[in-house]
Amino acid sequence: MRMILVTALLALIVGAGLAEASGIGVGLGAFGGVSIPVVNDLSKQGSTLGIRAPVKLLPMVTVEPFFASSALGDVSDDFGTPITYTRDGGKVSAFGATALITFGGDRLQFYPFFGLASYKLTRSGAEDIKDAGYNFGLGLGISPISKVTVHLRGELSMIATDETSQKFANVTAGVSYAVFSLK
Repeated sequence: MRMILVTALLALIVGAGLAEASGIGVGLGAFGGVSIPVVNDLSKQGSTLGIRAPVKLLPMVTVEPFFASSALGDVSDDFGTPITYTRDGGKVSAFGATALITFGGDRLQFYPFFGLASYKLTRSGAEDIKDAGYNFGLGLGISPISKVTVHLRGELSMIATDETSQKFANVTAGVSYAVFSLK
């Protein structure tokens, strides 16, 4: 029994040392910005908001489960007639996970990222679309004070819809707080 206790204590001490060295941690963040439809005449530019929960697994690898929602702008067209028609720009919601490969130090970070998500596109007068999609882009993290990081990101989201896809360019700014860190 004594040997098991000593082994367990040594494992805890070594594990805590490895966790501290790697900077493992969990955070919570929010973001907002602009969503721009790419090669899409069904919607115009709109806003996007969301939350992220960054989980730092290794010094250079962070995984972020996220939820995002975009409200796209309405489109007006006369279709060659004297009457102008307005079409609902729609809403896009997504939940998924993004992986960040982080370069830099504690105060300044640069990171490419990529992820997978489940997307739902809703537009009045049209059937809802629920499909998987991908996102990738580049980000910059600036930490003015300990545990707080400001993020600036450029991202492209692609949603596979039947034989085609819908694409959105997102530019966001956000802030995250390190809720738990072993560093």
